[in-house]
Amino acid sequence: MTAPAARPRLAPKVAVGVVFVAALFMSIMDTTIVNVALPSIGRQFGVDPASVGVVNVGYLVTLAVFVPLSGWLGDRFGTRRVFLGALTLFTLASLLCGSAGSLDQLTAYRILQGAAGGLLTPVGMTMLFRAFPQEERVRATRVLMLPTAVAPALGPVLGGWLVDSWSWHWVFIVNVPIGVLALIFGLVFLPDYRTERAGRFDAPGFALAAVGFGLAMYALSEGATQGWGSARIAVSGLLGLAALVALVLTELRRPEPMLDLRLFRDRIFRVANLLSLFSGAAFLGMLYLFPLLMQDALGMDALHSGLMVFPEALGVMAASQVAGRLYPRVGPRRLIATGAAVVAVCLALMAAIGPDSNLWAVRALLLVTGFAMGHVFMPSQTAAFAGIPAERTGAASTLYNAQRQLGSALGVAVLGTVLAAVGTLSTTAAGTPTANLAAYRTAFLVASGLALIAAVTALFVRDSDAAATMRGASGQASEPARTGAATA
Repeated sequence: MTAPAARPRLAPKVAVGVVFVAALFMSIMDTTIVNVALPSIGRQFGVDPASVGVVNVGYLVTLAVFVPLSGWLGDRFGTRRVFLGALTLFTLASLLCGSAGSLDQLTAYRILQGAAGGLLTPVGMTMLFRAFPQEERVRATRVLMLPTAVAPALGPVLGGWLVDSWSWHWVFIVNVPIGVLALIFGLVFLPDYRTERAGRFDAPGFALAAVGFGLAMYALSEGATQGWGSARIAVSGLLGLAALVALVLTELRRPEPMLDLRLFRDRIFRVANLLSLFSGAAFLGMLYLFPLLMQDALGMDALHSGLMVFPEALGVMAASQVAGRLYPRVGPRRLIATGAAVVAVCLALMAAIGPDSNLWAVRALLLVTGFAMGHVFMPSQTAAFAGIPAERTGAASTLYNAQRQLGSALGVAVLGTVLAAVGTLSTTAAGTPTANLAAYRTAFLVASGLALIAAVTALFVRDSDAAATMRGASGQASEPARTGAATA
């Protein structure tokens, strides 16, 4: 791997951190801020609520298609060029979305956004982990906590305010100043990282990944709405699964695969990806479920339901400071297992939320949930890359982000299916439709089960495998790492 291009005006760690946080914040917030605007978009274009969902589906499917391509592009053309190109496209597509005059135009522009978003996060993560050496990976992961925690919770709040005060167009236009400033900063300060040899383009791997991830994301995104038994969802899901199976068989036989599945031979990378899949499904599922409960059962508007979720973000941010200090001494295994177990308990307690619940107690519960989830996010992401050489971080971040996208879609799909199966509406004795709290209670208990699976999976993490990320300034491994290495 070549050294980063010399840009003495600013340290590479600072430059990468600033640009990546801004881009990641914009990209993650976009997935939640648009949900608030969908009813307004549907009314303007005369489209029913079910049909306007294509705006989000097109984005998610395209994002899933381009994530597998990100690692090879970054290695082939340099992370700086690919990242800034994706940032430019995302910003331009946001402006186009804000000026769309029809649903077809908006969908097309969202597809452009998805293509850019599929490259931004994996390539940005590659730059971050190449800028920070192994012993400083905890600091690098703490950098990611700001956009990861705040953006999903801020999206509904900001989106509700923009739609109510201005119009739905502004939920897209708000990205433009952030993108322009990040782009200018990146052009001046961002270093470049690339491998000496990226390898040949794996056309069969890309084709199978595009079909497999794209159809799987479509089925997971729309299954609960259209019904899992519908021909469109069933065919998409089966074809997507078949393509993913073919992808695994193909990539394991190729000397230079687009998706380097051999990285899963690394034990801690494999386990961290698995527990991230389930913890991400539980967390993103909760962020999908909770606002629905607030609006359906408690009659809140979108803005106030979004504000109710915000303590979760504060909890994650606080945890990033605490977990970062505990990680070298305690190790990832106990931090992740304890954090995921507490999240499971909190999600189970959310099943008791109803019209008579104390809202401050609910906010406190969300704060604890975020604090516990922060002890899952930061250690698992840091430990996942502990055994990955610097020249293979591009391939590893591609796999990690592909899993994370599927995990978020899985959580929403599972909980949406539970809501649909139980039914979100019931009828009173007088024949009046009312919110069916049993559906939400069941869904929260399922989310709790997903978090519990993550907690059990964390027990298979070995601190000795993450010893490189637990070293202090002296270069000596902490006590848990030395003990784990002796007993492993």
